[in-house]
Amino acid sequence: MQEPHDHITGPTLEPLRRLIRAGLARLPWWLSEFLLFGLKQAWACLFAAIMLGLLIGTKLIWHDDWVVHRYDVLFGMAILVQAAFLYFKMESFEELKVIMIYHVTGTIMEIFKVHMGSWIYPEPSIFNIAGVPLFSGFMYGSVGSYMARVIRIFDMRFSRYPPFWVTVVMAVAIYVNFFTHHFIIDLRYVLMFATLVIYARVWVYFTTDITTLRLPLAVTAFLTAIFMWLAENVGTYTGTWLYPSSDGFRLVSFSKFGSWYLLLYVSFVLVTLVLKPQPPEGERADGKNLYRAPARD
Repeated sequence: MQEPHDHITGPTLEPLRRLIRAGLARLPWWLSEFLLFGLKQAWACLFAAIMLGLLIGTKLIWHDDWVVHRYDVLFGMAILVQAAFLYFKMESFEELKVIMIYHVTGTIMEIFKVHMGSWIYPEPSIFNIAGVPLFSGFMYGSVGSYMARVIRIFDMRFSRYPPFWVTVVMAVAIYVNFFTHHFIIDLRYVLMFATLVIYARVWVYFTTDITTLRLPLAVTAFLTAIFMWLAENVGTYTGTWLYPSSDGFRLVSFSKFGSWYLLLYVSFVLVTLVLKPQPPEGERADGKNLYRAPARD
C-alpha cells in the first residue's frame, strides 16, 4: 500500500499515522480504501468539526452569570486552533492567506445580514463588530480550510476547468447577490443554473490511496452543501445564532441549502488563488490528451 498524498505531519502525530496505516494494511484493499476515504474526509474537515464541537460543548456547560462571555471564548479558542494548524503544518501560510480573506469577506456579509435582520447573535460579547461576534468569521474560515485541505489530501485534479476569469466573475456575482437580493430581485436560482453551465464539463479526480475516482464538480458541491446545511442546524440548535422566525429549535429552511451551494463556489475560487486547479496526469486543462501515439516504422 503506497503512502497517502497528504499524511499527518509533525513528530507528535507521526506515530498515530503509522498506527492507522498498519491497521489498514491488514484489510482487503477495497475496505481499506473505503475507511481511508472516511478518515481523510474527517481529517480535511477537522477545523470545522472542532468549531462545531466547541459550539455544542460551550452551550452545554455555559452559564449566563459567568464573567467571560461564551462568544469571546469561542473567538479565543478559534485563534488557538488556527495557530495549532500552522504549528503542526496542517495548513501552510499561503493557505492561511486565502482562509483569512474568506474570513474577512464572511464577516462583512455577517455584519450586513445581521443589520438587515436575517439572523441575530443573541448573546453578549466584547470582541464583536456591529453586533457580530468575531468568532463567526472562523466559521466561514473553516469552510475555506476544508476546501484547501481536501484538495491537497486527495490530490484532486480538475478536468476541463473553465478559464480563471470566468470563475472569478461567477464568484463575484454570487457574493454580490447575497447583498443586493435585499433590494432587488434575487438571482439565486439564475446563479445556480449558471454554475451548472459553467462547470458542466468539469470532473473532479480524487485519489484515496491506490484508487482514483471521479465525480462531476457540481455533484461534489451539492454533496458538500448538504453537510454545510447540517452544520448550520448545529449552530441554531445550540442557540449560537437565531433566525427571526425561530420559536425553539426548528430545522433551518432547506432554501438555505441553495445559499451554501453558491457560497461553496465562492470559497472554491478563493482557494484556487493558492491551489491552482491541476488537470489529471496526461491531460491538458482543456481536456485534450497530452500523449501522442508512437510513430510506426
